[in-house]
Amino acid sequence: MNLLGESRSAGGNIDAFPVGPEINDAQAMALARTTVNLFRRWQLDDEEACAILRGMAKPVWARWKDGRIDAPGRISDEQRDRMALLMCIHWAVRTIFADREYGYAWIRKPIRALKGKSVLDNMMKGNVKSLVEMRDWLYSKCHLW
Repeated sequence: MNLLGESRSAGGNIDAFPVGPEINDAQAMALARTTVNLFRRWQLDDEEACAILRGMAKPVWARWKDGRIDAPGRISDEQRDRMALLMCIHWAVRTIFADREYGYAWIRKPIRALKGKSVLDNMMKGNVKSLVEMRDWLYSKCHLW
């Protein structure tokens, strides 16, 4: 039995958002909007969202949630990297679970392979390494690596 449940074949571009200095303002704004939407689907509270984005001030997060993402140049390289990794994690979860709503809720479920922690618990550690580890672990469940 598959640890993660029903899977479907992976397809498409797994790195939909470029990471690094080559990202332009329009891409940064799209990445920020997508992150806000993803966090809504994951039902993250403000504390969780700001912890995962590390360095995101609550007033800035509040503006983003209201759709006022007007200063993409102020998004740090690390925050862009974090958001791009979150999109990769989201893609992997969507690839693993055919039921979207289950996949959105699943990130909070304790997982034996993660020593009883959830994907969210691991992402909340506050370092980029934890996001990379979750991306890589989930990609391995998609049979991509």
